[in-house]
Amino acid sequence: MTVGTTIPSPLGELLLVGAQTDTGFTLTSLSMGDRRAGPAVRAAAPFTDVVRQLEAYFAGELERFDIAFTVGGTEFQQRVWAALEDIPYGTTTTYGALAARLGLPRERVQALGAAIGANPLLLVRPCHRVIGADGTMRGYAGGVERKVQLLTHEGALQPALL
Repeated sequence: MTVGTTIPSPLGELLLVGAQTDTGFTLTSLSMGDRRAGPAVRAAAPFTDVVRQLEAYFAGELERFDIAFTVGGTEFQQRVWAALEDIPYGTTTTYGALAARLGLPRERVQALGAAIGANPLLLVRPCHRVIGADGTMRGYAGGVERKVQLLTHEGALQPALL
């Protein structure tokens, strides 16, 4: 059975979706609450550990998540998503550098971007740490302003002076 819940965060409402598997409860999706409709069944209890880790992350006490999640995606997406998990907290990489690390030819960078954009686990798989070669913030499913917030929170960007 698929269940979901929403939680408040510094980014706005987060939508957590998960499912019971043979090995226990796994997270299947973490998105911005304003982006997608959640499952009909709402339950907060299965997400206790996920919520604890997210709260620790936003409090600056956690840099890497240890959350059971459903892998999903195509073989190519899985390769790209696994590479995202290796980008250290507080750092960024570029689409081109990530493609090179995966041994992808230049003409596959667009496919890499599409795979990153299809990441169903925002924050947990840190797709926000991938930026343009010129340092610009490219698309982010949660919105570019949230990408900037996350990178600033992690210390990869300096806070803007107003």
